[in-house]
Amino acid sequence: MRVPDGFVDEIKARIRPSELIGRTVALKRQGREFVGLSPFKKERTPSFFVNDDKGFYHCFATQKHGDVFSWLQETQGLSFGEAIEVLAQEAGMEVPKADPLAAQKEERRRGLIEWMELAGRFFHRKLKSDDGAIAREYLTRRGVNPDVWDEFGLGYAPDRRSALKDFLLAEGAPMKELVEAGLLIAPDDGGAPYDRFRGRVMFPIHDPRKRLVGFGGRALNKEARAKYLNSPETPIFHKGSLLYHYPEARTAVAEPTSGLKGVIVAEGYMDVIAFARAGMKQAVAPLGTAVTEDQLRLLWRAGPEPVFCLDGDSAGTKAAGLAAERALPLLEPGRSLRFVFLPDGQDPDDLLREAGSSALRAVIAGAKPLVDVLWQREFDQEPLSDPDRRAGFRKRLRALTAKIADPDIKAEYKAEFDRRLETAFGRASNPQKNFTRSWSAKKGVPEGPSAALRRARLQKTSSPDARQLILALIEWPVLAEIFLETIAELSFDGLDSLGDAILDACSSGDVADRDSLRAALIRRGYEDMLRRLELDRAPMRAAFGGEDADLDARAEAWRKRATSYMERTQSKSRDAEVRARLETMIGEGKSEQIKRMVAGLHKGRTRSGSLD
Repeated sequence: MRVPDGFVDEIKARIRPSELIGRTVALKRQGREFVGLSPFKKERTPSFFVNDDKGFYHCFATQKHGDVFSWLQETQGLSFGEAIEVLAQEAGMEVPKADPLAAQKEERRRGLIEWMELAGRFFHRKLKSDDGAIAREYLTRRGVNPDVWDEFGLGYAPDRRSALKDFLLAEGAPMKELVEAGLLIAPDDGGAPYDRFRGRVMFPIHDPRKRLVGFGGRALNKEARAKYLNSPETPIFHKGSLLYHYPEARTAVAEPTSGLKGVIVAEGYMDVIAFARAGMKQAVAPLGTAVTEDQLRLLWRAGPEPVFCLDGDSAGTKAAGLAAERALPLLEPGRSLRFVFLPDGQDPDDLLREAGSSALRAVIAGAKPLVDVLWQREFDQEPLSDPDRRAGFRKRLRALTAKIADPDIKAEYKAEFDRRLETAFGRASNPQKNFTRSWSAKKGVPEGPSAALRRARLQKTSSPDARQLILALIEWPVLAEIFLETIAELSFDGLDSLGDAILDACSSGDVADRDSLRAALIRRGYEDMLRRLELDRAPMRAAFGGEDADLDARAEAWRKRATSYMERTQSKSRDAEVRARLETMIGEGKSEQIKRMVAGLHKGRTRSGSLD
């Protein structure tokens, strides 16, 4: 397999060897490296080392050495091409198709990067020259000293139309490539190209491989139409896939003394610099847009729990909500987000000046988990003083849960939201539950099984009644909305997981009729179970009134069948508990207690008229 030269390097930049190898080898951090027992030879003393910064592993027991590609080749028997395909998928990249012009394209990209690097040096020199006095004054006012200028490669773009253009053309740069790199703007009317960045403090932007691929510019003239201006989309700059200061932040997170489980996501360039001035070099910033899925994956490659540090105003909370929701389909065990909200009107630079670096560190240490942000966003949408609004609140939470792909995490979020709903409103405050209970009180439907019933699963295979109750919900999803809470507490024998999936789908807002519900269940992996239930469909329809029955008749039929089914399963559960208690007493020789228990049971059955 032939791939562009830069493609392999990009995969290496995106995948940490310790993360890949740590899935099969128990690794422990030791300074800047990870150490574990050799996977190639039995040993008692660890001699296997992994270094993320250098991108390799080394086994002193066998002298085997390599990178993420050779690891898969060595341990899984893959070819180099197969290893590329596996790792590209993990890195969120698409393997380029065979392209005879690929080498030419890669060569052109390298050329663009060279001009970007040269432009970066030009801007940096201009910051320290007479031209840069206005930029130096701005940076000094913000507390940014010359050491930081050098550390971040800050620069200044002179407020002239061709300052950069004249310099780069004199260095031999083709005009066409400078336009393609986004350094110059070519007017639509065919006029002479001119500098894109003028009169701005310049922030160089690097890709994960530390190549300079773009710039951000902060205007110094208050009349400028855009306060911040970024490079446009080019063959080397894709702002939705990059983060400002990412290579340096990723290295800082890996330091043993970091104390963080991921990078800090700030709102802008100056915020990142403020964190660095406070001794926290783990900060990054998106490039003026909402965080994308590619950027989230990039964040998680640096650590499992990135911390978003945002303003506490409406814009900050909105940005947090968008990032939180976008992360849901990508969550995995041990991989999440955390959030910090600064007081209104403050940014990290303000907090640093007013309270010092310790205050900034304390704020980051108190970050909130992802679930808190999701809950609060939905809670604050509207007053929840009446049942209809609380129903909408619950529905929105269900819809968020439905976005989570990992089944274990989805179950945990569902359980957490249910606990918070009960704490916030109490069991009776749920509007759907109120509706169901009012129906139940009128028709005599038990509110739910006992705790003993929920613990006991007396049958491993589903009964005909359980199958028909489930099938009726699939055939007429409106029944699931009517009896939402009763369904949640019913035991459907071997169909409990399908019952939960029906509840999730009906609560997500994506289900309008039978076909859409079946499609949602198939997406959740229940196609085989639905196929097996198909034989019960005809008798079920007959039992629930056939085609001509109206909603009230079907609901009444479902209620009666659910009541009867629940009473039988409760009775079985009680009998099972009695038998278990009697067996325990017999084993312990408690004859007097056995006599009293039997006598009590005899009296109870006599009163109920069920004594045989």
